[in-house]
Amino acid sequence: MKKFLDKILNSQSAAGWVFILPALIGTLIFIVIPVICSFGLSFAKWDLLNPIEFVGLENYREIFSDALFFKILINTIVFAVATSVFGVIIPLVLAAIINSKVRGSEFYKTAYFLPFITPMIVIGIVWEWIFDPNISFLNNILQLHINWLYDTHYAMPAMIIVSVWKLIGYNMIIFLSALGGISQSLFEAAKIDGANSVQTFKNVTIPMLSPTIFFVVIITAISSFQVFDLIYLMTQGGPLDSTNVLVYAIYKNAFEYFNIGRASALAYVLFSIILVLTLIQWNLRKKLVYSENN
Repeated sequence: MKKFLDKILNSQSAAGWVFILPALIGTLIFIVIPVICSFGLSFAKWDLLNPIEFVGLENYREIFSDALFFKILINTIVFAVATSVFGVIIPLVLAAIINSKVRGSEFYKTAYFLPFITPMIVIGIVWEWIFDPNISFLNNILQLHINWLYDTHYAMPAMIIVSVWKLIGYNMIIFLSALGGISQSLFEAAKIDGANSVQTFKNVTIPMLSPTIFFVVIITAISSFQVFDLIYLMTQGGPLDSTNVLVYAIYKNAFEYFNIGRASALAYVLFSIILVLTLIQWNLRKKLVYSENN
């Protein structure tokens, strides 16, 4: 028996399990167990003080019969779609420009990436000043007087602008890494064939980058559906719930209204939406990704 135990302990697989055990324990305690518990709580009423009361599908019925939920859902979709579109197109174009060896490319890489690593609290403070209707840096440039964060028509576009601005650097670096892996012979062949820069970008760069573009679209969409800190810091869902999104609604229901069951149900509605959209995107990959067609 002792020899058997020594053999197991001295094996490479045992050493591997020892090294990954802390990560597995952390995943179990902080992810797996909370996910299971929150799923059970989505079928219950609980205010953190009184005993848990099982109510079946009542929380889900309340959610889908509430007009505010559909407004929040539309806000979330608009924010996620706009951020995903502009948060992919702009970094892609910038990456293509910087990859063409423009002067000061290293400076531009650093400058665009800095917002991504800047704490959101700092970004919130700076952009609140930029959008301030009285001392607004943006209004002064545009020669306008817009209450960006206090007008229901402009608050959501303002949030999208900040979100895209923060994402540009990260997505741009991913695209730059992918551009570095494209064979230069393809660009040389396109040049020999008489293709201009636009035609080369459309017919060579985009197809070769399609796997990376597909990846960036998915991760950008998922992160956009989960936006919270930006909304919490800058608008708190206002004005008149025009910037209220699903994750912020989950937070309010859980920690302001102490309706843990409804918050858990909202969390699983959000999970279902993200899962369905991701599966749709994944099933479309053969039409969207060049290498999947081969």
